[in-house]
Amino acid sequence: ITSIMNRVRNLKNKYRNEENITDEFNCTKISADTTDNSGTVNQIMMTRNNPENWLCFLLKLEKKGVPQMDVSLLNRLIGRYSQAVTALPAEKYSQDESYARILVRFAELKALQDPEEARDQFHLARLNCKKFAFVHVAFAQFELSQENEKKCKQILQKAVECSAVPLELLETALQNFHLKKKQLLSDEEK
Repeated sequence: ITSIMNRVRNLKNKYRNEENITDEFNCTKISADTTDNSGTVNQIMMTRNNPENWLCFLLKLEKKGVPQMDVSLLNRLIGRYSQAVTALPAEKYSQDESYARILVRFAELKALQDPEEARDQFHLARLNCKKFAFVHVAFAQFELSQENEKKCKQILQKAVECSAVPLELLETALQNFHLKKKQLLSDEEK
């Protein structure tokens, strides 16, 4: 019993010390595990479960390849993005830009596998993070890629009506839509 109590005390001290260093928690610390990243995910969830840490981890994971060309990477990314979405409560993070970016990227990755599931994810992103113009533009771009021009235009117009910011991003996307461009925003405009 004494041995068990000592181990419990040591674990408590270990986690208490980790909480004290969370201000130093950055992308380099997060990306230590390069295999299946389960240690990294557990570390994020146990220490500081926030959208910034998740996004940093997910973007580093994406740099390991091209999801459009690597089905294994795509599946791993979708799994990790799904974990992030599940771990981050919408009611707490709906005003957080990193959270919105996670939702959008998750939907974009789902679009490579299943457009209907992707559409549901875009709806979820727009419902939870409606103040961010890029969320609406990403959904509109998805609909345009699915040749749903009417839906694309509706999404952009509703984004303007709900005062998503920055408004300039929405105006540019609408202008490009009216010019019949395939991309609502160029890389520079993004």
